[in-house]
This record gives sequence, structure tokens and C-alpha cells, in this order.
Amino acid sequence: MTETPAQPPAGQSAPELFSWEFATDPYPAYAWLREHAPVHRTTLPSGVEAWLVTRYADARQALADGRLSKDPAHHDGSAHAKGRTGIPGERKAELMTHLLNIDPPDHTRLRRLVSKAFTPRRVAEFAPRVQELTDRLIEGFMEKGEADLIHDFAFPLPIHAICDLLGVPREDQDDFRDWAGMMIRHGGGPRGGVARSVKKMRGYLAELIHRKREELTDEPAPGEDLISGLIRASDHGEHLTENEAAAMAFILLFAGFETTVNLIGNGTYALLTHPGQRQRLQDSLAAGRTDLLETGLEELLRYDGPVEMATWRYATAPLVVGGQDIAVGDPVLVVLAAADRDPARFEDPDALDLSRRDNQHLGYGHGIHYCLGAPLARLEGRAALTTLLTRLPDLRLAGDCADLRWRGGLIMRGLRTLPVEFTPVAKS
Repeated sequence: MTETPAQPPAGQSAPELFSWEFATDPYPAYAWLREHAPVHRTTLPSGVEAWLVTRYADARQALADGRLSKDPAHHDGSAHAKGRTGIPGERKAELMTHLLNIDPPDHTRLRRLVSKAFTPRRVAEFAPRVQELTDRLIEGFMEKGEADLIHDFAFPLPIHAICDLLGVPREDQDDFRDWAGMMIRHGGGPRGGVARSVKKMRGYLAELIHRKREELTDEPAPGEDLISGLIRASDHGEHLTENEAAAMAFILLFAGFETTVNLIGNGTYALLTHPGQRQRLQDSLAAGRTDLLETGLEELLRYDGPVEMATWRYATAPLVVGGQDIAVGDPVLVVLAAADRDPARFEDPDALDLSRRDNQHLGYGHGIHYCLGAPLARLEGRAALTTLLTRLPDLRLAGDCADLRWRGGLIMRGLRTLPVEFTPVAKS
């Protein structure tokens, strides 16, 4: 039996989406959509029309539905509209053949190859380097008594971590930081700046991959970098092409740093604006316990996670989601932020509860496109929050919450700045 779509009350229209006010707090608008228009067709700021899926059950269905393709070729729109989906500049830079843009069987093959070079063991072995980076960054501002936690901490930590993991030489990492900074401005930089940064990154990665391929030894060395692992990875004798390796390195970098910037920024902001929960976590860490940190990190991912909407999907066959007919070629955006506040799935969903146990959130997706880099992001998030709360115990917001601004953009959710203050701490 097909569910009948919800209808808004007479005389009421959908709330305004994608304004600056909406970006500051989208959750009331998402609550309205969940109740009255759970699968809602809207015109995005780019001019592209798409369906927004906002209920948890519908979101899980859509994320796992094979009829919703990741391949932009299935978008039934003009060439102009197709150029306004995905990551700016990736098409011209020949970086389309990555996991966010392809379907099985190619997705299955590439994910299996990449997984061999991106194992949980490799991530666990990387923990000391993440802690070293975390300590060094905090020590860079702890004597000042103030910092912008986005610029001084949340941004440089994951960019240097993912560069180290990929095997980008230390002397080149400042270039990556500049390119990455342009990519997360989401329109806040010069016109065409994102596409130029993507092109520069593509050129650098091609050169780096070529150099590492020539230097590759017969057997992997202990702690071999990820790009060398990607080159070495094979599946039944089939290797990644240079374009595939470059696209994979690019998307691991792009997806692997911005999500973590936002996880650290949004998570710290949530803790600083919920002093009771923050104190519980600090007390737990001071007692040497990590159980609240583990459940707390998942709750921060659910409550105000780093990814607002899952990346683009396109219907390859007629289907029904939440009682709404979706036509072939229609773009579909699953709103993870809305699904993770659905009262039909989560008790008291607008409350932050670090000890929440029943917490199968969708912060890193669901199904075959579940985020490959989630273990690394969690590792960095745990290190960042633990170290901030223990080394700067009286960390607090500097200024008024109303003055904070969130970055524009469709997929990600994160703060532009997060000014904080604390008692200055002398370096040991």
C-alpha cells in the first residue's frame, strides 16, 4: 500500500530554505518539512530542481535504493544544470571517477581496491600522528588565551593528517591547505576560485602519483602512504588507472578533511552551548573513562553533524519515496540533518544527550556509499575533543552566539569561525 504524502495546512507554504537565517538554524524548517512535505521538490540556490528527503525511514530507504544512481549522467537536466551538481571543477579536471560519482560494478571494484589501502588497522596505526598534530596545534595558541578554533585548529588538523596519510610531502602541505581553504569557502572566495583550486590539486596529484609509481618497491614498507597503497592495490590483477588513482586521492582529501573540520567545529560549539553535557564529558575524561566520549561523539554527529545532505542521487527508474512519485532523471538529496532529528526514530531528538545509546544516526550515510573515511574522522574527532577539554578546561565562547556565521553550501554544514577564550596556559 502506497503511503499518502503529507499535506501542509491550508494557506501555509513551505518555509524559506537556503537563506542565511536558515543556515544558522535549519532544524525548525526541517521539522516543518518532515511533518508536512517529507519529500519536497524545491529549487536550489544553483537553479537546479531536486527532491529533498527529510524523514529517517525514507532517508534510509533512499540511501540504499539501487534505483537512485550516483552517476551524474542519469540527471535528466540540461548541460548547464548538470554542470551545477557535484564538486565545482571536478568535471573539467577529469576527477569524476571517484566513489561519490559511480555505481556498481565500478563502485564495487574501486571501493574494494581503495579499502585495501584504507583499513581500520592503518587508521589505528595513525593515531600517534593525529595526537602529535593535535598537541602541536593547541600549543600554538594556548599561551594567548584566545583562538579561532576553526582557523587555528579544526581546519589545519585534518588537512595535515590526510596529507600525511596520503603521502603528500610536508613541504607541499601548505599548498594543499591553501587549495583546501578555497574549496570550503563555498562561494565566499573569488569567482572561479574553487575550480582553479581543484585544477591545481589535480595537476599536483598527477605528478605525485607518477613520482610514487616510479619509486614503488616490490614489497610495501611499514607505514606505507595511502597513494602508494592505491597504486599498489589490485583486484584480480586489475590496477587503478592514473585517472582513478588521482580521483580517489582527490575525493579522500576533499571528503576527508571538510567533514572533520565540521565535526570538530560543530561538536565543540555544541558542547560549549550545553555546559551540563560538556561538564559530564570533562568529568568522565578526568576519571580516565572513555565510554561517554564514545557515545558522545556519535551524539554530536547526530545532533549537528558535519554533512547536512548526502551527495547527489538521480532516479534511473520511476520510484516512490515517502508516498511521493519520483520521475526518471530527477535529482534526489537525502537530508541527513533532518533525518537525524526525526522524532519518529529518536526520542527527544532536539536534545543533546551524550549518553544516548539507541543512536543509529545517518551522519556518515548508509548502504554501499557509507563514508569510507569515517574511522579516520572519528579518530581525529576523539583526539581533538579530548585534548581541547583536558588541556583547556575552561574553554568558552568569546562573543555572542548570534554573531557566528555558518558557511554557505549545500552538502556540508560548518561554522566559518569559532572564537574562543580560556585561561592562558604556559607551554611545558
